[in-house]
Amino acid sequence: MLSRCVICLLVLSSAIGSCRVAEADEHPNILFVFSDDHAFQAVSAYGSVINSTPHIDRIANEGMRFDRCVVTNSICGPSRAVILTGKYSHLNGFRQNGDNFDGAQTTFPKLLRAAGYQTAIYGKWHLRSTPTGFDDWMVLPGQGAYYNPDFLLPGDGKTKIEGYTTDIITDSALTWLQEKRDADKPFMLMVQHKAPHREWLPGPDHLDTFKDREMPEPETLFDDYANRAPVLAEQTMTIDRHMRDGWDLKLWRESDIGTKPYERFFNRFTDEQRQRWDEAYRQENEAFIAANLKGKDLVRWKYQRYIKDYLRCIQSVDDGIGRLLDYLDENGLADNTIVIYSSDQGFYLGEHGWYDKRWILEESLRTPLVVRWPGVTDAGSSSDRIVSNLDFAQTFLEAAGVDAPDDVQGQSLVPLLRGEQPVDWRDEFYYHYYELGTHNVAAHYGIVTDQYKLVHYYRRLNEERQPVDIDQWDLLDREKDPLEMTSYIDDPAYSNVREELQQRLKALRGRFGVVEE
Repeated sequence: MLSRCVICLLVLSSAIGSCRVAEADEHPNILFVFSDDHAFQAVSAYGSVINSTPHIDRIANEGMRFDRCVVTNSICGPSRAVILTGKYSHLNGFRQNGDNFDGAQTTFPKLLRAAGYQTAIYGKWHLRSTPTGFDDWMVLPGQGAYYNPDFLLPGDGKTKIEGYTTDIITDSALTWLQEKRDADKPFMLMVQHKAPHREWLPGPDHLDTFKDREMPEPETLFDDYANRAPVLAEQTMTIDRHMRDGWDLKLWRESDIGTKPYERFFNRFTDEQRQRWDEAYRQENEAFIAANLKGKDLVRWKYQRYIKDYLRCIQSVDDGIGRLLDYLDENGLADNTIVIYSSDQGFYLGEHGWYDKRWILEESLRTPLVVRWPGVTDAGSSSDRIVSNLDFAQTFLEAAGVDAPDDVQGQSLVPLLRGEQPVDWRDEFYYHYYELGTHNVAAHYGIVTDQYKLVHYYRRLNEERQPVDIDQWDLLDREKDPLEMTSYIDDPAYSNVREELQQRLKALRGRFGVVEE
């Protein structure tokens, strides 16, 4: 086992046309910090009532907070492919986890690299392919592990590093900044965390964080899924019925010792890490078993255990962001570096009784996005325009002075970051979720506006786990029903709204080249 990773410098040839080579004092550096499943409700800059994220907040306080950043497809791999390419899932070829990303296609890191930027990525990749367009990289295989993880390296290398994954990713990024980058070139560094993805294993520094707090419950924790399309009730992602005692809730009993799930959970821990883990959970677990909770009391206990572990993972991410910001300050890089923090999608923190993502409902559709750009973006500013992960590639390219390809489908955020209010900015957005099977979520697409969502659920799995076509619709009015508990699809008072949104949805699908399924 290596205590510190030896990372090979990967020099790839680029054939992206002729680009003027950038110099560090001409173009801004780009530091893109990205997490997995970080809900906007768990960022204090967005008004969180359950945790504090001072370092993410610092980016927002010194730059811009986007209050309506939505994703094209609320799931890990597809979101990453959209960001790299600036194209919807049906065009970049990565519709669902398990697909293979075509690394030969044009991506924004390739274009930046061809223009003279030094590029690197550390952390979660999750695209089942070898990273391309990067001078240096070190990525987790698949989802990766929280403790003592394996990492993939250029040249088919692989190493296991002792420690907590979030800290290792931050350490590796800082090592690259300190020792490996060319100070004569601008850089684009992607720091991509596994956390706070399921199974929400907190790091040693935060195993006791929130221990003495009772977290407020979301209003919709006991949603019964009435008054909306039937497919919402068919999902398998509830805190009540679908969390695993051991892996999700860290609720291991004496009878579990020696079983395969138990051994798999702990097989990467060192003895010291395991002892610290047992100290953190044993007493609470024993008290739970003795209480023999039932019904809603049991759900409430599960919620408390889940939300605290989830938030503990976020605290380590926030700690790492603080270290990166401090490095920029201490090395004279802050004024010429754009810092972006976002997540691949949002997440349900008990809303609707759920703990995952995927649906077009607000908590998973919307993701945090804060951007600091000294000298360009006003400190403490915010935007309520509809923006998206589809826009990131064009934004990075324009900020770097690099032309975006004609076939990208987003809009550069640079005008918004400059404080402008473009009259032609989008007032509608197209969403499309494809994956079947996991958590029994139906495939669906829809149109999103500031007030409404019109959603078509068109395919699900039947009892034999075979895909079948369906035709269910929801019309949500976030102004009248911000918790999204009622569909107005059959309400005569909404007939004109429904017809207009159906026409706009059809036009959006045509504009983005969506083929009817």
